[in-house]
Amino acid sequence: MNKNTFIEKVLEAERTLYNVSKSILVNDQDCEDAVQSAILKAYDKLSTLKEEKYFKTWLVRILINECYKLQRKNIIKVSYEECFEFIKEEEKTDYSDLYIAIQKLPPRIRVTIVLYYVEGYSIEEIKKILKIPSGTVKSRLAKGRKLLKTKLDCMEVHYEQF
Repeated sequence: MNKNTFIEKVLEAERTLYNVSKSILVNDQDCEDAVQSAILKAYDKLSTLKEEKYFKTWLVRILINECYKLQRKNIIKVSYEECFEFIKEEEKTDYSDLYIAIQKLPPRIRVTIVLYYVEGYSIEEIKKILKIPSGTVKSRLAKGRKLLKTKLDCMEVHYEQF
Protein backbone atom coordinates (compact mmCIF):
# COMPACT_ATOMS: atom_id res chain seq x y z
CA MET A 1 0.00 0.00 0.00
CA ASN A 2 1.45 3.36 -0.98
CA LYS A 3 1.23 6.64 0.92
CA ASN A 4 -1.68 8.05 -1.12
CA THR A 5 -3.76 4.89 -0.71
CA PHE A 6 -3.04 4.94 3.02
CA ILE A 7 -4.24 8.55 3.26
CA GLU A 8 -7.41 7.77 1.28
CA LYS A 9 -8.25 4.79 3.46
CA VAL A 10 -7.63 6.75 6.68
CA LEU A 11 -9.91 9.54 5.47
CA GLU A 12 -12.61 6.99 4.60
CA ALA A 13 -12.34 5.56 8.12
CA GLU A 14 -12.30 8.94 9.88
CA ARG A 15 -15.90 8.84 11.16
CA THR A 16 -15.51 5.25 12.35
CA LEU A 17 -12.31 6.10 14.19
CA TYR A 18 -14.01 8.94 16.00
CA ASN A 19 -17.07 6.87 16.95
CA VAL A 20 -14.98 3.98 18.24
CA SER A 21 -12.65 6.23 20.24
CA LYS A 22 -15.63 8.13 21.68
CA SER A 23 -17.17 4.86 22.82
CA ILE A 24 -14.08 4.19 24.96
CA LEU A 25 -12.86 7.64 25.96
CA VAL A 26 -14.97 10.52 27.29
CA ASN A 27 -12.79 13.50 26.50
CA ASP A 28 -12.70 14.69 22.86
CA GLN A 29 -9.05 15.64 23.17
CA ASP A 30 -8.21 12.11 24.35
CA CYS A 31 -10.13 10.75 21.35
CA GLU A 32 -8.12 12.94 19.01
CA ASP A 33 -4.86 11.84 20.65
CA ALA A 34 -5.80 8.17 20.39
CA VAL A 35 -6.82 8.48 16.72
CA GLN A 36 -3.63 10.34 15.88
CA SER A 37 -1.49 7.74 17.69
CA ALA A 38 -3.33 4.91 15.96
CA ILE A 39 -2.79 6.45 12.52
CA LEU A 40 0.91 7.01 13.20
CA LYS A 41 1.33 3.48 14.53
CA ALA A 42 -0.55 2.05 11.54
CA TYR A 43 1.68 3.95 9.13
CA ASP A 44 4.80 2.71 10.90
CA LYS A 45 3.53 -0.88 10.95
CA LEU A 46 1.98 -0.83 7.47
CA SER A 47 4.29 -3.63 6.37
CA THR A 48 2.60 -5.97 8.90
CA LEU A 49 -0.81 -5.60 7.22
CA LYS A 50 -1.35 -8.91 5.44
CA GLU A 51 -4.34 -8.06 3.26
CA GLU A 52 -5.22 -4.54 2.16
CA LYS A 53 -8.96 -5.31 2.20
CA TYR A 54 -8.78 -5.63 6.02
CA PHE A 55 -7.13 -2.23 6.46
CA LYS A 56 -10.07 -0.59 8.25
CA THR A 57 -10.53 -3.53 10.64
CA TRP A 58 -6.80 -3.55 11.33
CA LEU A 59 -6.76 0.21 11.94
CA VAL A 60 -9.75 0.01 14.31
CA ARG A 61 -7.98 -2.71 16.31
CA ILE A 62 -4.92 -0.48 16.63
CA LEU A 63 -7.16 2.41 17.70
CA ILE A 64 -8.88 0.32 20.39
CA ASN A 65 -5.49 -0.63 21.79
CA GLU A 66 -4.41 3.02 21.77
CA CYS A 67 -7.62 4.07 23.54
CA TYR A 68 -7.14 1.51 26.29
CA LYS A 69 -3.48 2.49 26.60
CA LEU A 70 -4.45 6.15 26.97
CA GLN A 71 -7.19 5.24 29.42
CA ARG A 72 -4.69 3.38 31.60
CA LYS A 73 -2.36 6.40 31.59
CA ASN A 74 -5.05 8.79 32.80
CA ILE A 75 -4.63 8.92 36.55
CA ILE A 76 -7.56 11.23 37.24
CA LYS A 77 -10.86 9.51 36.67
CA VAL A 78 -13.90 11.72 36.22
CA SER A 79 -17.35 10.21 36.42
CA TYR A 80 -19.79 10.78 33.59
CA GLU A 81 -22.03 12.86 35.87
CA GLU A 82 -19.14 15.10 36.96
CA CYS A 83 -18.27 15.70 33.34
CA PHE A 84 -21.80 16.96 32.66
CA GLU A 85 -21.66 19.41 35.58
CA PHE A 86 -19.24 21.56 33.56
CA ILE A 87 -21.31 21.63 30.39
CA LYS A 88 -23.57 24.62 29.89
CA GLU A 89 -27.28 23.87 30.11
CA GLU A 90 -27.94 24.59 26.41
CA GLU A 91 -25.15 22.21 25.38
CA LYS A 92 -26.67 19.35 27.39
CA THR A 93 -29.63 19.21 25.03
CA ASP A 94 -27.28 18.30 22.17
CA TYR A 95 -26.90 14.83 23.66
CA SER A 96 -29.69 12.43 22.84
CA ASP A 97 -31.03 10.04 25.44
CA LEU A 98 -29.69 7.14 23.40
CA TYR A 99 -26.19 8.64 23.34
CA ILE A 100 -26.28 9.16 27.09
CA ALA A 101 -27.55 5.61 27.65
CA ILE A 102 -24.80 4.18 25.41
CA GLN A 103 -22.14 6.15 27.29
CA LYS A 104 -23.36 4.64 30.57
CA LEU A 105 -22.84 1.07 29.34
CA PRO A 106 -19.84 -0.91 30.58
CA PRO A 107 -16.87 -0.23 28.26
CA ARG A 108 -16.65 -3.68 26.63
CA ILE A 109 -20.36 -3.72 25.88
CA ARG A 110 -20.31 -0.08 24.73
CA VAL A 111 -17.54 -0.73 22.18
CA THR A 112 -19.36 -3.78 20.84
CA ILE A 113 -22.65 -1.86 20.52
CA VAL A 114 -20.96 1.05 18.71
CA LEU A 115 -19.09 -1.25 16.32
CA TYR A 116 -22.26 -3.19 15.45
CA TYR A 117 -25.06 -0.61 15.46
CA VAL A 118 -23.27 2.66 14.74
CA GLU A 119 -20.46 1.49 12.46
CA GLY A 120 -22.26 -1.48 10.89
CA TYR A 121 -19.58 -4.10 11.43
CA SER A 122 -20.70 -7.71 11.24
CA ILE A 123 -20.34 -10.10 14.15
CA GLU A 124 -17.44 -11.79 12.35
CA GLU A 125 -15.66 -8.47 11.84
CA ILE A 126 -16.16 -7.48 15.48
CA LYS A 127 -14.84 -10.89 16.51
CA LYS A 128 -11.63 -10.14 14.60
CA ILE A 129 -11.35 -6.54 15.82
CA LEU A 130 -11.86 -7.35 19.49
CA LYS A 131 -10.20 -10.78 19.29
CA ILE A 132 -13.06 -12.52 21.07
CA PRO A 133 -15.29 -15.47 20.09
CA SER A 134 -18.41 -14.69 18.04
CA GLY A 135 -20.54 -16.05 20.90
CA THR A 136 -19.07 -13.38 23.16
CA VAL A 137 -19.88 -10.69 20.58
CA LYS A 138 -23.47 -11.94 20.41
CA SER A 139 -23.85 -12.09 24.18
CA ARG A 140 -22.43 -8.56 24.58
CA LEU A 141 -24.87 -7.29 21.96
CA ALA A 142 -27.79 -9.01 23.71
CA LYS A 143 -26.70 -7.71 27.11
CA GLY A 144 -26.17 -4.23 25.63
CA ARG A 145 -29.66 -4.17 24.12
CA LYS A 146 -31.15 -5.27 27.43
CA LEU A 147 -29.19 -2.64 29.39
CA LEU A 148 -30.07 0.09 26.89
CA LYS A 149 -33.76 -0.78 27.14
CA THR A 150 -33.59 -0.60 30.92
CA LYS A 151 -31.65 2.68 30.92
CA LEU A 152 -33.95 4.29 28.33
CA ASP A 153 -37.06 3.12 30.22
CA CYS A 154 -35.67 4.68 33.42
CA MET A 155 -34.93 7.93 31.58
CA GLU A 156 -38.48 8.00 30.21
CA VAL A 157 -39.97 7.49 33.67
CA HIS A 158 -37.69 10.22 35.01
CA TYR A 159 -38.85 12.68 32.33
CA GLU A 160 -42.51 11.85 32.89
CA GLN A 161 -42.19 12.85 36.54
CA PHE A 162 -41.38 16.44 35.54
